[in-house]
Amino acid sequence: MSTYRPIVELTLARLREFYREPAAVFWVYGFPLLLAIGLGIAFRDRPVERIPIDIVADGELGPAPADHLRERLATDERLQLSLSTEATAKERLRTGKTGLVLTPTTAAPGWAFLIDPNRPDSVLAKSAADTVLVRASVPSVAVAPVSESNEIGGRYIDFLLPGLIGANLMGGGLFGVGFVVVDLRMRKLLKRFLATPMNRRDFLLALMASRLLFTLVEVTILLVFAWLVFDVTIRGNVFALATILLLSGSAFTGIGMLLASRAKTIETVSGLMNAVMLPMYVTSGVFFSADRFPEAIQPFLKILPLTAANDGLRAVINDGGGFEAILRPGLILAAWGVVCFFVGLRIFRWK
Repeated sequence: MSTYRPIVELTLARLREFYREPAAVFWVYGFPLLLAIGLGIAFRDRPVERIPIDIVADGELGPAPADHLRERLATDERLQLSLSTEATAKERLRTGKTGLVLTPTTAAPGWAFLIDPNRPDSVLAKSAADTVLVRASVPSVAVAPVSESNEIGGRYIDFLLPGLIGANLMGGGLFGVGFVVVDLRMRKLLKRFLATPMNRRDFLLALMASRLLFTLVEVTILLVFAWLVFDVTIRGNVFALATILLLSGSAFTGIGMLLASRAKTIETVSGLMNAVMLPMYVTSGVFFSADRFPEAIQPFLKILPLTAANDGLRAVINDGGGFEAILRPGLILAAWGVVCFFVGLRIFRWK
């Protein structure tokens, strides 16, 4: 017990300092909830948006063919149809106000498309209009039945929540440890701690442990909130989830300690943390899948700590996995945490 008492006392001291700062409490617990609310509302399940299509009505064939095309396309309620002059239709396509310009012609099949190939919505509009017109021309074509799937675990909010948790773990670990260490160094407090009989390793472990406790409470609040508001459920093993959360938090606090081990100013450590965090925000699957990046860089992306954290969290929360599902991400996170802690301890600047 005496071996761990210094770590416990130092951790409790950090906890008391934190809860005496209302602003810190808000940014740790309040801001992630506001972010989850905003993103959850922005990316909530909603009907498919209507597809704008402009039909040229002043062509050489006159308005009658345009009216005929409009009647045939009106059978699909997804399409938002407008009759326009050729110049107006082209201008609307150029400015992104319509996805497709449809012009009646005398040549088969009786219409021509004008699209912007660099806009996915324009390509989608062409495909939708072509399908409706072909089916109207050949009524005997069989239409396959369509079923809808909207199961919990497959919605965007289900994908987003583990990414938000991973991002919060990373931000809390890096900023929560990095800023504290550099602030203590700038105020010459590290020198004073060094003069005490305190074990240096105990001091750094206490900093990391206190940050980890804050983060785990924050994640718990976020999970409960997502369950109450967005009906997000944990489909896998709760103990496996707790394990991957602990490993993720430990890895990021270790990285934060390493980044702050030599920095002398807040500006320096802030730049280092942003240099580490921003690439992972983009490449590690927070808001969209990391599989979208080229195959050649996938092995590198898979060993990033945030990618491992997000993969492990989604394997448990969305895919219903257990300890077997977090084995590889857990080993990656453990390696990051152990290596960064001992390297940081080795090169740590106390003065």
